[in-house]
Amino acid sequence: MKPTELTAGDFATYSDPYELFGLWLTDAEGSEINDPNAMSLATVDQDGMPDIRVVLLKGFDRDGFVFYTNFESDKGRQLLGQPRAGLCFHWKSLRRQVRIRGTVEPVSSAEADEYYATRPRGSRIGAWASRQSRPLPDRATLEKAVADYEEKFEGEEPPRPDHWSGFRIKPVQMEFWHDRPFRLHDRVRFDSEGGDWSKSRLYP
Repeated sequence: MKPTELTAGDFATYSDPYELFGLWLTDAEGSEINDPNAMSLATVDQDGMPDIRVVLLKGFDRDGFVFYTNFESDKGRQLLGQPRAGLCFHWKSLRRQVRIRGTVEPVSSAEADEYYATRPRGSRIGAWASRQSRPLPDRATLEKAVADYEEKFEGEEPPRPDHWSGFRIKPVQMEFWHDRPFRLHDRVRFDSEGGDWSKSRLYP
């Protein structure tokens, strides 16, 4: 698929970064082979050491960008201890990238319950069996834990573990990047100012 050409006028017409992100995500859903909702998540630990991994966006609106995880994992503990994060979406087929910086808060229990109920049963069992980010002696130990929880919840729906929930990143900055020839890329940054958004074009 040939990427949509973006000109100065294309960016200039948008004053709402959420609207622009929604359009770009829709384009990515039609062009990316795998996981158009994949995003790199950057956090820092208690010593200020950065960490990054790829997670899946499970929803976004004007309240923020949501993903789910084990709160006892490295990223869970880092976000609970230092509730700020960076996100990066890279859609290679479209030659586009979106970077987001913001504050972080847990989603409500109701939101977490609702999403957890939509997951395949195997994934719900896995949320119980995996002590995410902690040392695992061997694969057999994990497989036994899965079997034990399958037996425990046989004939019933596995409830959501207390340690499994979601985070919402509430943007304070969103930057849209589009590849252009000779590395003269288009970059537009939106900054939140008391609930309103200002926009500026950046040098490549």
